[in-house]
Parts: sequence; structure tokens; C-alpha cells
Amino acid sequence: MKNTRVLIVDDEPGIRESLRGVLEDEGYECHVVETGEQCIQELAGNSYDAVLLDVWLPGMDGMETLARIQEIPIENRPQVLIISGHGTIETAVKATKLGAFDFLEKPLTIEKVTVVLNNAVQQRRLELELSRLKEQGSARPQIIGESVPMKALRQQLSLMAATNGRVLIFGESGTGKELIAHAIHAASPRSADPFIEVNCAAIPEELIESELFGHRRGSLAGALEDKIGKLQKADGGTLFLDEVGDMSLKTQAKILRSFDEQRFEPVGAAESIQVDVRVVASTNKNLEEEIERGNFREDLFYRLNVIPFHVPPLRERVEDVRLLAEHFLTEFGRRYGRKPKELTQEAIRVLEEYPWPGNVRELRNLMERIVIMNPQTRIDARHIPLDRSRRAVFERPMDRFGSLQEVREAAERDFIQKKLEETRGNVTRAAEMLGLERSHLYRKMKALGIAPKDQV
Repeated sequence: MKNTRVLIVDDEPGIRESLRGVLEDEGYECHVVETGEQCIQELAGNSYDAVLLDVWLPGMDGMETLARIQEIPIENRPQVLIISGHGTIETAVKATKLGAFDFLEKPLTIEKVTVVLNNAVQQRRLELELSRLKEQGSARPQIIGESVPMKALRQQLSLMAATNGRVLIFGESGTGKELIAHAIHAASPRSADPFIEVNCAAIPEELIESELFGHRRGSLAGALEDKIGKLQKADGGTLFLDEVGDMSLKTQAKILRSFDEQRFEPVGAAESIQVDVRVVASTNKNLEEEIERGNFREDLFYRLNVIPFHVPPLRERVEDVRLLAEHFLTEFGRRYGRKPKELTQEAIRVLEEYPWPGNVRELRNLMERIVIMNPQTRIDARHIPLDRSRRAVFERPMDRFGSLQEVREAAERDFIQKKLEETRGNVTRAAEMLGLERSHLYRKMKALGIAPKDQV
């Protein structure tokens, strides 16, 4: 069982080593301890799928240890198989009531142990998946928008979500970078495994290493017990580094090595931990400028920027404002038990002319306020609490062009030129970002009048 971690707890050295040898031959990663106290300490700092736990132990016995294990949060709690050389029905019933998956009597056979262990691990994974589905409402994130940039973004997402390539999401605050990260995870083969988020801007510099890598008891001021870091919690799934541009240079150096090796050491630990994690990061900064200022490592930038995503600000996709507003009105109407609300054309015009400095987040907050504060179902311009003196710095496509074809061509030309600028004229890379064949992009460029001089 590749990447399956098992902890063996038995005070008899012969049994510990015998079990470890057999299970490692079967492909399990095994660790051994000899007391219940050592078991609890090991589980506090490391993640395991299953524990083989002897009933008769010096100090804290197997039943007390089992009860302590059940106090661990479900996302980190392993399945427990109780083993005993003096098994009774009473002991087996008590172990089951305390949460043990099964009860095994000594002498153990290879076949019995491997079958029961495999069933326990599969059951744990099913329980974790069910728990995550309940927490997420079993719904995939919705990317709302029919503008050209959003259609291109969805196409790009469908092409790369199934890969393990690292993703760097660029965009202003409030554009929905976290939503894109969730969508990438939900559409990937890792969707049943954890999605763990680290807000690099919100965690103090002196604590972010502990948050990412975990720590050992006594390694930091106030560290009274071992802590599992978020990188370890994301094992098998996706680690989302939100606003990675705010990470300190010291942490950047340490996380760079962990990306390369998929291995790290918790703060204060002597041994490293192996993980399998896909990294998705986001930033509202221009990281190339941050590199020039000495605030961001160039080598880390290239590690993260394998697949770049650019989420456009709301002012650049005005045609999506109505769709988003109606979506949020419906969402909050259901949440607060209010009647469905309808936007008048004048209200929509006011929303589309506003520049939205806070992007989609600002629009979402406004729609929530309207649902809460307005009992009427028909929302007119007078119900929109926006500064009417502020006008968007863009012109709407329907005002600038005479036909739908002209709008489409202008939008495609602008978007292609933007990608060419981002790749410094590299047509092959631009084609990959657009989800097009290189030859197809050349034909598009020719049809839209994009000459080589425009690629700078």
C-alpha cells in the first residue's frame, strides 16, 4: 500500500520487528514504538493511516491509549487495530465500543493482518472523503462569467487541472483567486484528498514556518506540544499558498527546498517527513518587480510559475457584472430565506458603470447588503448604495463597436496581445496559456492583424 503509514505499538521487540518486516514487504511505511505514551506523542506530530495497538502495555495500557486516540480530530485520526495474546469477547466488545476498527488475536498471521489492515485503511479514506464532501456541500466551485477572458480561463483550467503542475494565480484583491484554486483542486484527481490553505499575508513571520512545517514540543516559545504543519496535512492533496508574495525571504528559502524534494523538517525536528503535495499559489503583486526589489526569490518564482493563471479584474469583464449580481442575489436570498429579487435595467446600468475597485468581492458584499436591507423584490437604481460620481475607466464594448463580431474580434485581439506581452513574444508559451495549438494561434494572429512588432 504505497504512501500508507502504519504505527506499530507493542512492548515486545520481537513482535514489533516481525510486524514491521512483514508489512514493509507488503509496501507499507512502518514506524514502531513500545508504549502508549510514545504512541500518543508520535501521533501528535505525525500523520498515520492505521495503528496496530497491543492491549497489554507498560504504563498506559492499550484501551486507555485507544480512548486517547479517539480524541484526535477526524482528519488526523488513524484507524486502530487492537492486538492481544489473551483475547476475550469482553475485551473485543470494549475495544469496538471505544472506536477500534477490529480486534486481532495472537499469534498473528500475515494473511489476517494484511487483509484487516487494508480494509481499515480503505474505510478511513472513505470516511475522510465523506467528511470533506459534507463540509464542502458536495458542490464544485462555480466560476461565473461568459466574457472572453473567463471562457479562456475555464478552458485553461480544464486542460491543466488533471496534471500535477504547480500553478501561480495572478490577480487583484477580490478577483476570486481562491475560487480558482478550489476549482483546480476539485477538477483534479486529488479532489478526494485535502485542500489546505495557508494565508501568507495573515500569519506573522515568526509563526509561518510553524504553520507550514509544524513543530516539536519545546522548539518555540509556548510550544507545549507537537504540532502537525499544513504541508503535512495536505499530503496527497493540494496546498494553496494565498498571497505568496507576502512570504518572508527566510521562509521562501526553506519552502523552496521542500518543493524540490517533497520532504521537510518540522521546526525543532531532526528527521524529515516525505509528502506528496500539489502546490497552487496566488498573489496580487507583480512578482517580477518584487524580484528586482529583492523581496522575492527568482528561483522560487520559476518553481511556482509552471502554469500561470491571470484572473481579470471585474472592470475588464463588465459583461459579467449582471450574471454575478444575479447569482449573488439568489445565493443570499436562499441563505436568509428571502424572496427572489430582480434587478431593473437601470440598476444593472448603475452596476455596470461602477469601476469596482474591490472587484467581485465588493459586488458580492453589496448584493448581500441589498438582500438583508431591502424587503422589496424589485431592485431599482435607488436601492444600489454606490457612489454615482465614480465611473468606470473603461467603455462598454456595446458602446464602442457596431456589431457583435467587432466586439468578439477586439476582445480576442486584446487578450492574445496580453498573453504575448506576458510571455515576451513567445508564441509557443502564449499558445499553451490560451489552450491553442501553436499553428492555430498563428492563424488567429494573422486574421486579427497582430504583426510581429505587436508581440513586444
